[in-house]
Amino acid sequence: MNGRTALVTGASRGIGSAIAQRFAELGARVLAPSRAELDLADDDSVDGYLADLQGPVDILVNNAGVNSLGAAAEASDEEIAETLHVNLVSPMRLARAVAPVMAARGYGRILNVSSIWAVVAKPRRFAYAASKAGLNGMTRTLAVEVASAGVLVNAIAPGFVDTELTRANNTRAELAAIVSGIPLGRLAQPAEIAELAAFLCSSRNSFVTGQVIVADGGYTCL
Repeated sequence: MNGRTALVTGASRGIGSAIAQRFAELGARVLAPSRAELDLADDDSVDGYLADLQGPVDILVNNAGVNSLGAAAEASDEEIAETLHVNLVSPMRLARAVAPVMAARGYGRILNVSSIWAVVAKPRRFAYAASKAGLNGMTRTLAVEVASAGVLVNAIAPGFVDTELTRANNTRAELAAIVSGIPLGRLAQPAEIAELAAFLCSSRNSFVTGQVIVADGGYTCL
């Protein structure tokens, strides 16, 4: 990744932080905007950030997201709109902005951080699962559109990762039950997801595109 510029959203903690750190270790110039600099819930903020970018982006990682737990009957219009906007619409707008520049330069990597809940179901993920399923669809379509220009587009669908968000959304008893259902017998570490992201977004990856790669310790195999 030496000499490459990588834009990583949601890099202040968890998976995003691990990805940004790993990319920097591999020589990338990492752009890790705070929410004050890039608010994915605000179109004007996204437009302003893109307008102020200095130089082209070689790698885009759409990692930032929100996950307001709620069943269909519980989800308000506002929660649905925010989840779809942050998790899907803004990543699409960022990809739309950088992909043509990548294609014109003959190189680019776009990685969308999806979720296993776009692959299998769980109650109270009504809006979240829909947003991530949409992200998977965008991944495949964009990959086909820009493949001939040397731009690779993929998604990672993590399972349960040991992050603040996972621990906030699950009690200790729930986490123990989750771990018992993972064939590897543990949660993933953010650095493990970051290592997969590093491969997909580096020049070492020369042929994998349009894929949604599940990284869940075997959870969805049961």
